[in-house]
Amino acid sequence: MEIEVELRQLTYYVAVCEELSFSRAAARCFISQSAISHQIARLEHDLGVQLFERSTRSVVPTDASTRLLPLAKQMLGLESAIRASIRTTGPRIRLAANMSFATRSLSAIAGTREAHPGAEIEFVIKPFRQRVAAVADGDCDLALIRGSVQQAGLVVEQLWVEDLTLATAPAHPLAGRTDVTLAELSAYPLLLPPESEQFLLHNVIRTAFADLPTGPTFGPPIPPDHTATMELINHPDAWTVLYANSSTEGIAALPLADHRLRIPVSAVLRADTRRTPILDSLLDGLHCA
Repeated sequence: MEIEVELRQLTYYVAVCEELSFSRAAARCFISQSAISHQIARLEHDLGVQLFERSTRSVVPTDASTRLLPLAKQMLGLESAIRASIRTTGPRIRLAANMSFATRSLSAIAGTREAHPGAEIEFVIKPFRQRVAAVADGDCDLALIRGSVQQAGLVVEQLWVEDLTLATAPAHPLAGRTDVTLAELSAYPLLLPPESEQFLLHNVIRTAFADLPTGPTFGPPIPPDHTATMELINHPDAWTVLYANSSTEGIAALPLADHRLRIPVSAVLRADTRRTPILDSLLDGLHCA
């Protein structure tokens, strides 16, 4: 029997295994939930086995899936190694980020190309964990992340610090204020994704409220397949925290009086990366963009 498996199917399959959710895996891979479900169904058909037991509440890998997972990861790792091994030795840089960094990244890339006309700079979109892995295995030269990572063989260089956006429904009692304080917000429910999915945001909130007499009042976690905007509309007395450049259409942004909610944005590079004028130019552009 001839079996044909596409690498993108394995990418989607690994995402579902790690997220245990088709909706979260779809968001991680930047495709629709229906598309990732279709690709997994094709993979199951081609392999002739069921990979997941699905219900309205859970996604559970089968025994066959448990056996396949390490092999799928090995194949994807080999793909990255192949790409890294055949990369040209010329002035080429691959920058991994997500779409929220696109404007700043493209501006820095344009400036670098103007200063170094022969430079080839690629901008690739990857989820957080894949960005870091791409730098670690040599597929990308640097990655932009919020926060930091501690991983052997990698170094982190802070580029800038951005303010987080506070948001409410237009009907919220504090909407329309020229500024608000964290103490005022503590009386209203805070909606965030579960800490397991957004540890960074939760940590920023904990730090910000550490010196206040009362902490935040947490509302129900935002489900993985829901948006913060919709949750605010459904809970008009609640508030949330958004990363810079997130869409605020249909909701109200609140200016924070004390500017405590800030987060670093950093470049992740391999510790053995050779600094070149082109790479330094790109990093300088990211600093200043």
